[in-house]
Amino acid sequence: MYKNKLIRFLHSLALLPILGATPFSASLSKQPVLGINLTGSAPIVLVQKQNTAAKTPSVLNKETDFLAKTVELRGQAIDAYFRAYDMPLAGTGKLFAESAEKYGLDWRLLPAIAVRESTGGKYACKGDKFNPFGWASCNIGFSSYSDAIDTVARNLAGKDAGTEKYYKGKDTEGILLAYNPPSIVPKYASQVMYIMRQIGDKDLIYTEAA
Repeated sequence: MYKNKLIRFLHSLALLPILGATPFSASLSKQPVLGINLTGSAPIVLVQKQNTAAKTPSVLNKETDFLAKTVELRGQAIDAYFRAYDMPLAGTGKLFAESAEKYGLDWRLLPAIAVRESTGGKYACKGDKFNPFGWASCNIGFSSYSDAIDTVARNLAGKDAGTEKYYKGKDTEGILLAYNPPSIVPKYASQVMYIMRQIGDKDLIYTEAA
């Protein structure tokens, strides 16, 4: 049933144009990059947080399984976006979704930054193909995409002592305004948030078929 749901989800992808991606701190490119709109392409519901103290092991196991499937679904949505336009980051969707869940970030944030900064890894930092984010103005290298994704996610979530003063306690727009201030790229935050909407809906979760 889950595979059928995923197939219907992927078949429902609708192509839409998105903004061009440019290197870190550069002006908005005039070259467009196409995106896909996943909004409404899968069942979406809101989950109410509950006190887990009184929950039985079976309930907790079910919720853990639900979360794992939601992370998997989001990862597949990210990969569908990357693959549709032959971006090198295709196949890393689950890493993005897992890091977002781990650090409490919007699951679309880092993939959208990677698209805005390097067209999904096509124009990653020179000398470091694993830095598609332009992180630290390309002055810091990473050993893998996993290393880069986890490091940038941890920093943007305000969980790193060296950068928490810039990001801690901020919402998505605030994070983006700190990541690339308007004085450098005036519309950077709105550009990335537009790409996020093309990747999928913020509340995309796995649901069982009736």
